[in-house]
Amino acid sequence: MQQEHPFAQYIRIIGKGPRLSRPLTREESFQAATMVLNHKVDPIQLGAFLCILRVRTEDPEEGAGFVDAVRNELSLPNDIPAIDLDWPSYAGKARQLPYYLLAALAMAASGIKIFMHGASGHTANRLYTDQALAELGIAQSTSLEDAALRLKKGNFSYLSLDKISPVLQEIMDLKSTLGVRTPVNTFARMINAFNAPCVLQCITHSAYRDIHRDCADLLGQKRMCVFKGEGGEIERRAAKPVNIQYLIDGERFEEEWPAFLAPENAAHDTDMDITRLKKVWSGEDCHPYAIAAITGTIAIALRLMGRATSCDDAHEQAETIWANRQMDTVPYAE
Repeated sequence: MQQEHPFAQYIRIIGKGPRLSRPLTREESFQAATMVLNHKVDPIQLGAFLCILRVRTEDPEEGAGFVDAVRNELSLPNDIPAIDLDWPSYAGKARQLPYYLLAALAMAASGIKIFMHGASGHTANRLYTDQALAELGIAQSTSLEDAALRLKKGNFSYLSLDKISPVLQEIMDLKSTLGVRTPVNTFARMINAFNAPCVLQCITHSAYRDIHRDCADLLGQKRMCVFKGEGGEIERRAAKPVNIQYLIDGERFEEEWPAFLAPENAAHDTDMDITRLKKVWSGEDCHPYAIAAITGTIAIALRLMGRATSCDDAHEQAETIWANRQMDTVPYAE
């Protein structure tokens, strides 16, 4: 009789049927994810595991266990600077340019230390952070050690997922084979490799809002917020009201921020001309959508960090940060 593969038990737990299956506990998820990260899983098992989780929707304890496993496998540098804000960027943009990147750079120029991480290429016809950085002349970090070094010298660094965890990038790339996104798209956003006290999260589908906040709570995250952003990236959709859910030192609350941009200024960008990013930074291009997306995104980040007492206060500070940028030079461009 053939001996059962050690990973089979985890597929059985989540896939035994509607009455007998259950979510993995945090410890079970940790053990399962550790096997995945160390290539101790058959490809057929991995496909089954990922698709069951995708159909059923991930559980917060499963997310926490998975993130525990990823963090346990990281080779972190010894001297990590204190980071203000962890900024995941995994969705890519299809309808608007990545104005969130200009928001992050303006914040970095104002003295806020930001670690941005993400992935690209997993979905066709989207514009990703690494492409925007290349257009702006900003080099990506090459490793966690390099990212930490850049953050010692400055206030912004971007590191791609394949440099953080090559296995997670491999799994994310399975979308073209499986036809659907994998749970890694959710879990990778929560890694917070440098343990920043504040984490921004964004969702496309409302069902994932509570998963992010519940998982952050299990992981002991001090401050995080999650909201529905443009295209799934951390970017304010200024022509629509936004519900922001917070987790601040274990306390959960939410705020409804009103729209502040006329709908006619929020039409989809059919050109997606990436060269406009430099023009927006320099002030040559002042399209209302771009400015609202940038200042609205900065405002949410300031509110999360406790630097603003209200929506109005956050917007006022955000407009000041944007107005005070050094317009003739994009920060960290080489």
